[in-house]
Amino acid sequence: MQTREQRPRFASDFGALQKALGGRGGKRSAAGAILYAFDLLYLNGQDLRSLPLGQRRELLGDTLVRARHSSLRFSEEVDVDGGAYLDLACKLGLEGIIANDRDAPHRSGRGGDWLKIKCSQSETFAIIGYEPSPVALGGIGKLLLAARRGDSLVYVGGVGTGFTQASGTALRKQMDKLMVLKSAAGMRGRRKTARWIKPDLLAEISFRAWTDDGKLRHASFKGLREGEDAADMFELD
Repeated sequence: MQTREQRPRFASDFGALQKALGGRGGKRSAAGAILYAFDLLYLNGQDLRSLPLGQRRELLGDTLVRARHSSLRFSEEVDVDGGAYLDLACKLGLEGIIANDRDAPHRSGRGGDWLKIKCSQSETFAIIGYEPSPVALGGIGKLLLAARRGDSLVYVGGVGTGFTQASGTALRKQMDKLMVLKSAAGMRGRRKTARWIKPDLLAEISFRAWTDDGKLRHASFKGLREGEDAADMFELD
């Protein structure tokens, strides 16, 4: 999705998109947004998930043509060498590419039929708390993050960069409404200055690598993900 105000800039910017839409829970109307649709799971009450992707996309294209809605666009596809196409996307400053099996039905959850291939390592983690700081932007010294392992959450480290004064302040206000006494990842006796919150907020985090003890290295905050994206939370082996 993009906003019309973003047209002069071609590179992907997750934070800029959130700002343009007023951020999570923002009051600004999304009337200026353009949605690029790439799949159709239901049509006029009919479940299309058992159909192959190619057929679902044909129905999607026909539906969008009939809708004639300026804010809805059809996401085009190309049949090319994936590696070369990814290189081109990265050179253009895009987040990455999506690869699909056109003959596959829609299956819920993660699998090999639908792949998101990113130019930089970026994943979704739950925010389970933060360490306050009187000098950091927004008063957030570090966000404390967790990934999913089965039905549990596991602490994977913190992130203290990527905020602006405005985004940091807004995020801290949201977190302070979710305060709890204990860590959702069971971190007893650690980080005495930490303030724990319910793991309701999901953050998109870019990072360079994993440390030997399973923590994020050189992490940076990109923005919040909506709650509906919980299925995308990073899952540990």
